[in-house]
Amino acid sequence: MTKKEAQEVAFQLISFAGDAFSYFYKAVEESRNGNFEESDRQITKGEEQLTNAHNAQTKLLVEESQGKDIEYSILLVHAQDHLTMAILYERIAKEFMILYKEKLAK
Repeated sequence: MTKKEAQEVAFQLISFAGDAFSYFYKAVEESRNGNFEESDRQITKGEEQLTNAHNAQTKLLVEESQGKDIEYSILLVHAQDHLTMAILYERIAKEFMILYKEKLAK
C-alpha cells in the first residue's frame, strides 16, 4: 500500500468515525428531550457509519496481515483515535439513552 493510499484510507476513517460520533451525540440530545424514536434513528445512522469506518480499517489490517508494509503515519494514528472515540461514545450514548428513558418514564 502506498503512502497516498494509506492516507486515503486514513481520511475515510476520520470521516466515517466523525460522522458516527456526531450521530451518537445527536442520539443523546434527542433522548434528553424525550424523542426516543429519533434517538434510535440517530443510533442506527451512527452504526452504519461505524461499519463504514470498520470496513476502511479492515483494508489496512488485510494489507498488513498479508505482509505488505504500511508506512507509519501520524495521520493513521489520528484516524485510529477517531475510530476509538466513536466506538466508545456509541457505548456511552446507549447507556445515556437507557438512563433518559428510565428518568422520563417516572
